[in-house]
Amino acid sequence: MATTERQSKRPTHRVYHVRGEGEKAIWKEVGAAWAHEDGEGLNVNFEYLPVASDGRLVIRKPKPRDDSATAQTEKE
Repeated sequence: MATTERQSKRPTHRVYHVRGEGEKAIWKEVGAAWAHEDGEGLNVNFEYLPVASDGRLVIRKPKPRDDSATAQTEKE
């Protein structure tokens, strides 16, 4: 595969292990995913696998970063 054909190094999705429901749910990021060019699937890379069997895996598109909020937090 030529360099120009490779997918972006930035993941298109984040992978979370979620325990619980609603407002009490606990979300832990466990990996990242990259969408296939044809939009028909994902390549998933886990940083670690959750051992708890009482949760589920959720794959979501990341929210845009708000650099102004990050900069404000770093100042405090």
